[in-house]
Amino acid sequence: MSSAQLLAPQLSSDEALRVARLDAERVYRDLSRFVIRIARESDGWHVDFDLKDVIARGGGPHYVIDPESGVIVSKRYEQ
Repeated sequence: MSSAQLLAPQLSSDEALRVARLDAERVYRDLSRFVIRIARESDGWHVDFDLKDVIARGGGPHYVIDPESGVIVSKRYEQ
């Protein structure tokens, strides 16, 4: 690992959540019906919005956020 990689700022979980929430609110508006899970995986921050009501149909958005740039690498909407 180079010294530049060691010094590269890493996105915090709060920052990754903010990126995902901004996009999710644009599409879903009210996020109060979701439980949010966030985990740092090898390919980035995974932010998942799962319905609180497990019997309800549909689902929420799922994101992978780049841990350095904060860019949404992938997203999937379940409705």
